[in-house]
Amino acid sequence: MSRIAVIGGHGKVALHLTRILSDRGDRVSSIFRNPDHAGEVAATGAEAVVADVEHLSTDEIGELLADHDAVVFTAGAGGGSPERTYAVDRDAAIRAIDAAGKSGVRRFVIVSYFGAGKDHGIPESEPFFHYAEAKAAADEHLRASSLDWTVLGPSALTLEPATGQIALGPEKGTGQVSRENVALVVAETLTNPATIGRTIEFNDGDVPIAAALAG
Repeated sequence: MSRIAVIGGHGKVALHLTRILSDRGDRVSSIFRNPDHAGEVAATGAEAVVADVEHLSTDEIGELLADHDAVVFTAGAGGGSPERTYAVDRDAAIRAIDAAGKSGVRRFVIVSYFGAGKDHGIPESEPFFHYAEAKAAADEHLRASSLDWTVLGPSALTLEPATGQIALGPEKGTGQVSRENVALVVAETLTNPATIGRTIEFNDGDVPIAAALAG
């Protein structure tokens, strides 16, 4: 049994993930901003932790992460203003990465997107530009850390039920993946040492998740 902190715990992927982790016997601390969502989060089997990482310092986030074995960062501004996008998707993620290191939590998984990076190619005139910039900075900060990191890059998200099967890149911009499959990928990543130090981009496909991630 592992103790896992999920940041952004009320997101659709996170709700699937915390249920999957709880069902397999892990202890999950699900961290989310809005107290109105506590019941829905707790129903997954996770411990509901109301905290707004957008406004917490590195040390304050570190207090939330202490005594955990792993952190999953799935929080996001959800297409809000550029200011909030940078505040959550970049700055809060970077503080969480630093907080994990300070708290002695070695394992850190961040959910990014397929094609993220400094060369994302999104024009500055596009609304998605700010998100792309924010994710590129956060992902790079994690890769440069001393943590046992994994960057996950799912393609366009759907609400379809999980198939338990995916396809790894390199196809970009044309694929889709169900949110529940993303959650299954995160769960497998947390138990699979072969995923440490890797950026894994994926779509729905026809390869069982464990086999696809085996390297």
